[in-house]
Amino acid sequence: MYHAEKQILKALPKMAKAAESDQLRQAFEQHREETEGQVERLEQVFEMLGKAARGKPCEAIQGIVEEGKEVMEDFKGTDALDAGLIAAAQAVEHYEISRYGTLRTWATQLGMSDAARLLEQTLQEEKKTDELLTQLAEAAINRQAA
Repeated sequence: MYHAEKQILKALPKMAKAAESDQLRQAFEQHREETEGQVERLEQVFEMLGKAARGKPCEAIQGIVEEGKEVMEDFKGTDALDAGLIAAAQAVEHYEISRYGTLRTWATQLGMSDAARLLEQTLQEEKKTDELLTQLAEAAINRQAA
């Protein structure tokens, strides 16, 4: 997840710049700030484990981020761009929700309550971001794409 979050930090400004909707742009910018905090929490978990904060390349997130780049290229200048950006962003969020849920559960089962608390905080932020993206899509962006 450490590598994944670093990749997401690189992708979010590009997605924000590509977004046509001001609300979607703001959502991406806000989530970038949250992602910085999520990286810091992961670093705290590494510290608790007595390990250096390092990530292994995450092919799953690299593929999802690459898909987002394709959306930006393929739909640039069209009414479907923002809907595509939301779909790409939600793929990222769903991946993160899955992983952080698992990590939180493992930390809990290992008796690492402080780490579990940090991972739970990140999990809730990811769920909140996913809900916001759904609201933006359903309120107007998907209709505009149609």
